[in-house]
Amino acid sequence: MILLKSSREIAKMEVANRIVAEILAEVREHIRPGVETRELDEVAEQGCRRRQVKPAFKGYRGYPASLCVSVNEEVVHGIPGSRIIKAGDLVSLDFGVLADGYYGDAAVTVPVGEVTPEARLLLQATEESLYAAIDQVKPGERLSNLSHATQKVVEGYGFAVIRQFVGHGIGRSLHEDPQLPNFGPPGRGPVLKVGMTLAIEPMTSAGSWEVLILPDGWTAVTADGSLAAHFEHSVAVTEKGALILSKI
Repeated sequence: MILLKSSREIAKMEVANRIVAEILAEVREHIRPGVETRELDEVAEQGCRRRQVKPAFKGYRGYPASLCVSVNEEVVHGIPGSRIIKAGDLVSLDFGVLADGYYGDAAVTVPVGEVTPEARLLLQATEESLYAAIDQVKPGERLSNLSHATQKVVEGYGFAVIRQFVGHGIGRSLHEDPQLPNFGPPGRGPVLKVGMTLAIEPMTSAGSWEVLILPDGWTAVTADGSLAAHFEHSVAVTEKGALILSKI
C-alpha cells in the first residue's frame, strides 16, 4: 500500500533528509587516498551522535554499519572495513537516518582525485539519469516513466542499469511501497499523487548489469568486475512537481 504524506509529515522528512545530506557532505571531506572505509563510517556515526539521530541502516536486517561504502566494482551495500581508498577510485556512499519518526535516505558516488575518462562519464550518466527521473515526478504521471527516463539516459551513454536493486517509497519506514525499478517501458505502474515520497536511486555499471553478492551476504559487485556508480535523492510529489528532500 502506498502511503501519502501530509505537508507536516513531508516537512519532518525534509529535516531528516537535510541531515542525511549534511552528514554525507562531512563524509566526502574525509575521502582521500590512504583512508580505510571504516573511517568514513566513523565520521557518519559521529554526525548522527552530534545531531541526536539514529543511523537508519545500522542493524537493519542485520547490517553491521551506519554507512554503506562501495568502491569501484562494488555496486551497493559495501560494508566499511579495512579496504584502503586509492587515487582513481570511485567511492559510493549510501546513508540514511531516522529523525523524529521519519527516514531520510540518499547516496552519492565520489571520484578520488583523477579518475579515468570512462569513470568520469559513468558518474555523469548516473547523476544525469537521477535528475531525468526526478523531472518525471508530477501528479498524474505513471511511476514507470521514472524508470524509463533513467534507463534511457544510462543506456544512451553506453552503460548498463543494475536490475537487481530498485528505488522505493520512504517515510515512517525506510522501505515502503512502491518499488521503483531503474528500467522498463513508460506509462505503467501506479499514478503519482501529491504526498507520495520516493527514494529514487539509479545504480549503474560500465559493463554488464549482472551482479554477484559477496560471502559477507551484503556487498553487491558487478559480475564482470566493471566500475559501478550510485546516486540517490529522496523526493516528495507536490502539486508543482518534485520536491528534493535530500538536497542542502
